[in-house]
Amino acid sequence: MPLSEHEQRMLEQMERALYAEDPKFATALEAAGMRRHTRRRTVQAILGFLLGVVLLMTGMMVQQIWVSVIGFLAMLGGALLAVSGWRRGSATANAGEGGGAPGRTRTPRRRKAKVMNRIEDRWRRRREENG
Repeated sequence: MPLSEHEQRMLEQMERALYAEDPKFATALEAAGMRRHTRRRTVQAILGFLLGVVLLMTGMMVQQIWVSVIGFLAMLGGALLAVSGWRRGSATANAGEGGGAPGRTRTPRRRKAKVMNRIEDRWRRRREENG
């Protein structure tokens, strides 16, 4: 049963208060939930890949190309799911270390700020040299 608008707003306020009060604890809770989700997704990806191998081999034995193609697609889907889950898992681990906003890492923002500062510095130097 979905939450009403009022309940959703209350939940968001409670989450913000938790992050404001103890961001380290809130990030640790979020990271634990994401690890569970990532683990489940990885298991699903492995099972999909193994199912694809079985279908591929079965298609070869019964000489039905379409079964082999479906098996290959299942293998490809399983591999893509595993890689995307692995990337999300590493991003979540980085978010757990830095604290801050839920589900976001701080390093890309810092890098972007550093790059922008360097570009602005270069622009200022060029303007000062030319005029």
